[in-house]
Amino acid sequence: MRPPTFKSKNEQVYSILREAILQGELAPATRLVIDDIASRLGVSSIPVREAVRQLEAEGFVTFAPHVGATITPIYPNLIVEVFTLLEAMEVVTSRAACQHMTDADFVTLETMIRQMDANAHDRTQWSSDNKAFHQLICDLAQMPLMRKMMDKTLAHWERLQMHYFREVFASRVAAVQAEHWQLLEAFKRRDADAAEQIVRQHNRSALAAYWQHIQRAEEQHDIA
Repeated sequence: MRPPTFKSKNEQVYSILREAILQGELAPATRLVIDDIASRLGVSSIPVREAVRQLEAEGFVTFAPHVGATITPIYPNLIVEVFTLLEAMEVVTSRAACQHMTDADFVTLETMIRQMDANAHDRTQWSSDNKAFHQLICDLAQMPLMRKMMDKTLAHWERLQMHYFREVFASRVAAVQAEHWQLLEAFKRRDADAAEQIVRQHNRSALAAYWQHIQRAEEQHDIA
């Protein structure tokens, strides 16, 4: 039997705030008032401050003079940074995974892709499945440090999706699924070069779609 998992107050506050950020309950640029949060959560200000500092280290919170802590705004360069990081990490992990995958792993990946096909109408579930798919590839590459880095980057990707890119999901999901199937076939052939090419295209096409969405939104704002 596993012993029960106990979370410290700091861990509890951190989990609550992080989830609120990822789900959009705490919107970008929202000011965080430590005492107010502590009062709502029924804790002292100490675990709140510790949690906020941890979120700052992960890039979700920004401190500014005369303002204090705010939820980090989402800006165009952040989108470029997220996809640049994902591309770099996924190239490395996909090439390594090619060398380690077993036939059983291929079956698992195929099952996951089929599940994503079935959930293509459900943005929330598909996004969760997609995240698990890329995390599994990282695990199969046997790179635990890279997995931790990828988890942090994927969290920022989730926040981007939640706030601004619902329209992008609807237009992109079919193409993304096709790329997932292509990636699986490259894995089965142990073709690391092909896997790398697919991963690069996968991330760059997504970045281009998101960038176009931003430009359209800015044009509509200028017209208004």
